[in-house]
Amino acid sequence: MIHHTTLLRPRYADTDQMKFVYYGKYFEYFEQARSELLRAIGITYSEIESHGYLLPVIEATAKYRRPVHYDEEIRIVTTMPEMPVARIRLEYRIYRGDEPEPVAEGYTVHSFISAATGKPARAPQFFLHVVEDAMKSSRG
Repeated sequence: MIHHTTLLRPRYADTDQMKFVYYGKYFEYFEQARSELLRAIGITYSEIESHGYLLPVIEATAKYRRPVHYDEEIRIVTTMPEMPVARIRLEYRIYRGDEPEPVAEGYTVHSFISAATGKPARAPQFFLHVVEDAMKSSRG
């Protein structure tokens, strides 16, 4: 299992008329946190694409518990609970500041797609090596 924490502050433009962060923005926060987790373990989306693979979202969900407002620091804890095969699942919990209870949580599922054929593929070996090393180091 791999965990990574991303800190950010919602912009004023992220809020709706009620002064809450607009619900769709949480998926953008998930995306940013996902990119940061990958970067932290030593790989980027650009590298994945340069090897001929895409990672489209094929499933996404979010549960909203309490609102977040403009400029409140949030931390997004992103978890990769298991080694991917042909799909990768990432889970997200968003916390306001140091509060112990999440204000929102969700997950995304991504399929590995060959950029050349547009067809589903198994997770490539270079990617699995990076994830495996990160999982080993997170256990130790």
